[in-house]
Amino acid sequence: MGAPDLGALLADIETLVTCESPSTDHEALARSAAEVAAIGRRLLGADPEYLVTDGCTHLRWRSGTGPARVLLLAHHDTVWPHGSLRTHPYGVRDGVLRGPGCFDMKAGLVMALHAAAALPERAGVTILVTGDEEIGSPRSRTLIEEEARGCQAVFVLEASADGGALKCRRKGVSQYRIEVVGRAAHSGLEPEKGVNAGVELAHQILAVTGLAHPARGTTVVPTVLSAGTTVNTVPAAAVVALDVRAWDLAEQERVDEGLRALRPVLPGAVVRVTGGVNRPPLEAAASGALFALADSLARGLGLGPLAAAAVGGASDGNFTAGLGVPTLDGLGAVGGGAHADDEHVLVAELPGRTALLTALIEAVLERRQGPAEEVPR
Repeated sequence: MGAPDLGALLADIETLVTCESPSTDHEALARSAAEVAAIGRRLLGADPEYLVTDGCTHLRWRSGTGPARVLLLAHHDTVWPHGSLRTHPYGVRDGVLRGPGCFDMKAGLVMALHAAAALPERAGVTILVTGDEEIGSPRSRTLIEEEARGCQAVFVLEASADGGALKCRRKGVSQYRIEVVGRAAHSGLEPEKGVNAGVELAHQILAVTGLAHPARGTTVVPTVLSAGTTVNTVPAAAVVALDVRAWDLAEQERVDEGLRALRPVLPGAVVRVTGGVNRPPLEAAASGALFALADSLARGLGLGPLAAAAVGGASDGNFTAGLGVPTLDGLGAVGGGAHADDEHVLVAELPGRTALLTALIEAVLERRQGPAEEVPR
């Protein structure tokens, strides 16, 4: 297995980074998918399947005729809006690559395609590239779960944690909306005839933040909120969005029960709670065996030892781990600044990380036992 061609990696990363692909623009995503398909066609010698769900374009390459054993999971959408290239142009300087979406996760996507192309045999490998990960994967979740079932390993090409650490634990994510219905009245003439939805919402916000459990790492964070219509009217409606993160399912369920049990404080107010679990946690049990394998291979390649990280952010790997499929995340680029002005990739790390991914896929494909037996713990 030869070393990946750094020049080819950089050229393909530039192609994808300079094709803007915000998650909410389906036409832009279609253009981006065409660029990804062209790179994959050149490297893999095969066209992908185009999977369009509610206007959003995803791509899939399946190799061989038997069941999938390894799933490479990536996404081509980004959080960056159109015009970001004008303020954050693509470029490589002093060994650092910059550009919108380079770290999260277009470099990782290119690495997946190059790693698969380097395999002597690709039968049993599926590559799935989705177009809506940054907005919670509402259109691709079912597709991801269908592809992952029965696999021996899922390798997620999200960017690494600090220092190149692999992401072996991720918090689960729940998202909720609390709506309060009150009654409007003139705030100067007869405020007592109203039911202030803003005040009721304040009571509810204090109640829900009390559901957090810092010792267990569970956070309950009110984010977007609004109330009222004019300065001289008692608010008849108010709403707040909640972001909930937890390391385990038991905590997700505890918070969910607490939110469903909310009751109004003010007479006449109505409180409605909608939403729920978006992604289950990626727990250490799902990644431990694959991390041990990756660490062993990295040492053999002169890249180790590897570090393992636990992070609060979620990815599509949460879905696959939630099915009980062994999942290892953070195998993409080394760098930093995801979603931020200083988003960047360390160029020198690209060939080694790509070679590691190839070695990981090959190691899983070469084994014939079940995943629990085949990977050293």
